[in-house]
Amino acid sequence: MVLKAVFLEFSGVLIKDTALQRRLIDDILVAENLRPDSMEYTQVCFGRSDRTCLDQLLRRRGRVTAEAYLEKLLKRKSEAYIQDLSEQPKLPLYPGLQDFLYQLKTASLPVGLVTGTRKSEVDWVLTKVNLSNQFTVRVTGEELTADQDKPTATVYEMAIARLNDHLPHLNVASEECLAVEASFAGIAAAKQAGIPVAGVAHLYPYRMMQRQATWAVDYLNELDLDWIRPQYEPKPTVA
Repeated sequence: MVLKAVFLEFSGVLIKDTALQRRLIDDILVAENLRPDSMEYTQVCFGRSDRTCLDQLLRRRGRVTAEAYLEKLLKRKSEAYIQDLSEQPKLPLYPGLQDFLYQLKTASLPVGLVTGTRKSEVDWVLTKVNLSNQFTVRVTGEELTADQDKPTATVYEMAIARLNDHLPHLNVASEECLAVEASFAGIAAAKQAGIPVAGVAHLYPYRMMQRQATWAVDYLNELDLDWIRPQYEPKPTVA
């Protein structure tokens, strides 16, 4: 067994935008005459798609979440997200991201993006920082129904199937992949799909990530392929 592909989450791994994401969801709730709750947001929304997040928050407050109504709110949120980031002098990418992507490119490892963030937001950020060509496949929030969202395995199964369609010669199996996640929901989704997970302590303390993920690191620049790849090699049997 060898490492054949790497999948990254977008929010919380690639870009430091979780505070912005929460503020924009809070703004939507306030505009709908509803009270935000930071603890509830962390519980319901971290690692999940914007659609699942907003749908659950509205349902908890007794709102009927018709598809057209939900889509209108999500579009408004995406427009505000892009507007806010466009006014920042520099996008808040996590330190070590460029170095890690360079490692993967040098090793000729295909990289996928597996996220609940909406495609418009992902595309805008990746274009802005010239990373669009770094990702062989993408699975984004619009493609997921509530029962396909993290922490279920479906989102990663979709990503592997898409990668094998794009690069059939690799014949990638789940255990030959690495997922890089920062949320408990994301870690659970990858593990349910049979994918080893590197948990990055961007959103939670290192010790909490260590208890959830296959491996844990504090920062992306600690993800070293010289260390990771041997973990996928068969261990010698003891006679």
